[in-house]
Amino acid sequence: MAFETLNFDVQDGVARITLNRPETANALNLAMGQNLVQALSACAADRSVRAVILTGSGKAFCAGGDLRGFSTHENDLPSHLRDVTTWLHVALSYMARLDAPVIAAVNGAAAGAGLSLACASDIAIATASARFTMAYTRAGLSPDGSSTFFLPRLIGLRRALDLSLTNRVLSAQEALDWGLISRVAPDDEFVAQVDALAHELAQGATRALGAAKRLLWTGWNESLETQMARESETIARIASTRDAREGIAAFVEKRAPRFQGE
Repeated sequence: MAFETLNFDVQDGVARITLNRPETANALNLAMGQNLVQALSACAADRSVRAVILTGSGKAFCAGGDLRGFSTHENDLPSHLRDVTTWLHVALSYMARLDAPVIAAVNGAAAGAGLSLACASDIAIATASARFTMAYTRAGLSPDGSSTFFLPRLIGLRRALDLSLTNRVLSAQEALDWGLISRVAPDDEFVAQVDALAHELAQGATRALGAAKRLLWTGWNESLETQMARESETIARIASTRDAREGIAAFVEKRAPRFQGE
């Protein structure tokens, strides 16, 4: 499957989406938003996909919105940005609803929409040299890309306000300390660690992983009783899967489970 602004392939149960506009530091434009939707839709439709890696080509993960491109829409910028964010937000909804865990492999600068993509992933692993900044208000714009939903939940409202209003730049270690990302890897070990994590997740009970991540996010918005009811309904549904039966049998037989993602 060929795309204008990204590379996409699936091997051994792992889909790799690589933002591929290195000449712009992988800045997000309308075509990239559309391509992300198409790639993630393909992941959702392909039962063999059991983990997803989202990364960038070149030295950057994603520098945010394509401001140079936006500047050519001076007369219709509001409607153009509405189109761009609509596609981006559909892509982010796919990420949240996939059973397959999504790993943001932050290989360099993550600014604006790039930081938003990292926040919306299930696990974010960054190179030691990566940097993170909101950057929206520096360009006179407000945040998008689900950042106002995920960022306060990840790091707290006070710190989210700090990043949004001052556009301070966090190192990878600071981002880890704040809870913005999950892990930091030395630059020379980054690709190997990302691949190892993706293949580990791809061997898991995919339906249970998807259920777990959705339960964790809905827990922010529900009462205790409602959330426990969701838990009961979900575990009962997941118990009917092949992987649940395999996981229980493996425990009883004292062996490693052989999950099939079904």
